[in-house]
Amino acid sequence: MSVQNWTYILVGLTFALYIGIAIWSRANSTKEFYVAGGGVSPWANGMATAADWMSAASFISMAGIIAFAGYDGSVYLMGWTGGYVLLALLLAPYLRKFGKFTVPDFIGERYYSKTARIVAVFCALLVSFTYVAGQMRGVGVVFSRFLEVNIDTGVIIGMIIVLFYAVLGGMKGITYTQVAQYCVLIFAFMVPAIFISIQMTGNPVPQLGMGTTLNDSSGIYLLEKLNGLSTELGFTEYTDGTKSTVDVFAITLALMVGTAGLPHVIVRFFTVKRVRDARKSAGIALLLIAILYTTAPAVAVFAKTNLIETVSDRPYSEMPPWFKNWENTGLLVFEDKNENGTIQYLANEKENELTVDRDIMVLANPEIAKLPAWVIALVAAGGLAAALSTAAGLLLVISSSVSHDLIKSVFKPSISEKGELFAARISAIVAVMVAGYFGINPPGFVAAVVALAFGLAAASFFPAIVLGIFYKKMSKEGAVAGMIVGISLMLFYMLKFKFGVFDGGKEAVDGLSKDWWFGISPEGFGAVAMMVNFIVALVINGLTPAPPMEVQEIVEDIRIPLGEGDAQVH
Repeated sequence: MSVQNWTYILVGLTFALYIGIAIWSRANSTKEFYVAGGGVSPWANGMATAADWMSAASFISMAGIIAFAGYDGSVYLMGWTGGYVLLALLLAPYLRKFGKFTVPDFIGERYYSKTARIVAVFCALLVSFTYVAGQMRGVGVVFSRFLEVNIDTGVIIGMIIVLFYAVLGGMKGITYTQVAQYCVLIFAFMVPAIFISIQMTGNPVPQLGMGTTLNDSSGIYLLEKLNGLSTELGFTEYTDGTKSTVDVFAITLALMVGTAGLPHVIVRFFTVKRVRDARKSAGIALLLIAILYTTAPAVAVFAKTNLIETVSDRPYSEMPPWFKNWENTGLLVFEDKNENGTIQYLANEKENELTVDRDIMVLANPEIAKLPAWVIALVAAGGLAAALSTAAGLLLVISSSVSHDLIKSVFKPSISEKGELFAARISAIVAVMVAGYFGINPPGFVAAVVALAFGLAAASFFPAIVLGIFYKKMSKEGAVAGMIVGISLMLFYMLKFKFGVFDGGKEAVDGLSKDWWFGISPEGFGAVAMMVNFIVALVINGLTPAPPMEVQEIVEDIRIPLGEGDAQVH
């Protein structure tokens, strides 16, 4: 059976499963729509959180970045995993005990201000739309290759599916759909990794296979071989880094604190019954996430080695079918500059004839390794599961920010529960359409876009949440000023150095700009903007009155573990 037929079968079955779960778990109240009724078990919430967290950036793009960046790609592993630990230990239990539906809800109540709530809603929408753009791009990449439709059509198909279960089921439908999506994506990621690890090294554990000798008589270590192949083509050794220490630190910190400020991940901890369940589900999710994150470096090594050996200095006419299939998507481009019919894959841009989009590495890897058709199709189903699971969570944040935090809490407090639920669903429909536009007109490859979303979250939410929990005398004026300055600074830097808005459209390529402030890339500047946010917030706080005593008592209460087992969402 062909890859395309297998893809139709596996993707069709998984989509039918997601839609079936959405119908079964339809939300009938705002509490079910926003937080799944607050009754999800720790294991189910842990799996759903892992799926929500492991987006298209994790499944499709992260290993691709590591494959091309080598050692430098480790910042994504350190930042994203470290950030989840930070979120689980530092923020999640306290936010859960506070008991509000959304991050803007927490900020609005903690800082006793409609202005603070509105600023938080703006930040949540900005972060979520930036993040969801990467997910829809991932959906389009998968569909364009494996279902042989153009990227625009693929994005529209993805929009329809996610719209169905996000709008119908809300958080209740999304939660149980994400449980299924975690199973699909982790199986789809691990199966080809194990296959290729055995094929290349004889070791069935990819994490160990990456560091062992090749499965031949040479006795050469796999990483040693990849280093040799890289230097032969003019690239830096795979195990050497080229980023400055300052930029590595900044990107890692921005990803870590950005994680702890991501609204679609934080809201997952409101779906369980008790605070202790929030802690349990956080630990479970971390273990489940680690399965993929510890495997991604191995997948990157396997993919890069196989790619170089397959295409470098080989006649174009002898390229296997996968090469032509990816060429048709426009994500793999061969330009025969010297017109000799042989592919020159080199570090020298003037002589290089092959352009490889980073986002295809994980998806193309099983094809390059000549794995069975069903394994290749399985990866397509996994990539879609990863992209759609996170897109659904983000769309819920967008819809709840509009319906609950703006309409219900600011503009029309008297709205009925039925009216609020209707507003939430309409908001989700509009959000899906905007997300689809970004998927059709993507601002960059998946992980780069997602990294910028983390920077925006770090610059806006993290200081406000941390100070709101751990500093009872933090005033609303300080928090609002910090958020506005932080998000504005990050936006300016992102637009200037990533998209060239203030430089006549001149965009920095792969982090080579010499004009960065302090030598920090746009992906890492969220760390600087976060520090500025903290400074502004604390300075303004010192010039303004302390919060009312009842607010300070609430802050004291959420830090006290007594009675945590009975804490309910209200």
